[in-house]
Amino acid sequence: MGGFEMANRFDGRVALVTGGANGIGRASAIKFAEQGAKVAILDIEEEPLAETAATIRDAGGAVMTVDTNMRDREAVKASIEKVESELGPIDILLNNVGQTARKNSSEFLDSVPETWDFVVDLNLMVTFYVSWIVAKGMKERGFGRIVNISSDSTMVGEKTIVDYVAAKSGVTGFTRGLARELAPFGINVNAVAPGVTNTRGPKQLAKEVYDAAVKEIPLGHFAEPEDIANAITFLASQEARCITGQMLTVNGGRVFY
Repeated sequence: MGGFEMANRFDGRVALVTGGANGIGRASAIKFAEQGAKVAILDIEEEPLAETAATIRDAGGAVMTVDTNMRDREAVKASIEKVESELGPIDILLNNVGQTARKNSSEFLDSVPETWDFVVDLNLMVTFYVSWIVAKGMKERGFGRIVNISSDSTMVGEKTIVDYVAAKSGVTGFTRGLARELAPFGINVNAVAPGVTNTRGPKQLAKEVYDAAVKEIPLGHFAEPEDIANAITFLASQEARCITGQMLTVNGGRVFY
């Protein structure tokens, strides 16, 4: 982790990260811990979850993990209750869990409704549900920070992942509407829209496909998970206290918004 930078930024805060075992969620959980937060991570992948927690603990951070199927609402509710029982009320929520249909991705006319259901549920409905649970306590306490993960694919209009584009567009709209509802209660709600990021998916691309994708980016490189985590922690911080209902795009200039 390289030592704790800005160690007091989130001192005394509890941050909940969904899908925090890998990639952007992992980088964000580590950065929240570096900056003083007690971090709870919900994820279904046990080994990466344990490894991320070990990384945080080895550097002196405070973390708890809960193995959770994010599409199981009863399990999600129980996991959040466990977090608040052990760490205290949640001050910061990062709705990070989500993915494309991956191996089931296809042109829309070749897709099937079961794939749409999975993609929309995981990316949009889980964000709804976790926010619905957590924001109630934030409203009662008069403070909260919610950061949702959208995607720059919503601006590009990517082929073969139109279900994901639609779901992430929903996340952006949800962010704006919720921000207006919760602003009077001291709760900021924003979104981050990553471009192609060096997580597991892009690293599995054929070299010629990877290189072609990089050429589309004016800055000449994909984002690293830490680049996205920097935007997330900024929006969750006091420095962003007058920012709500916004979407911050981190994509190397692939598309402007």
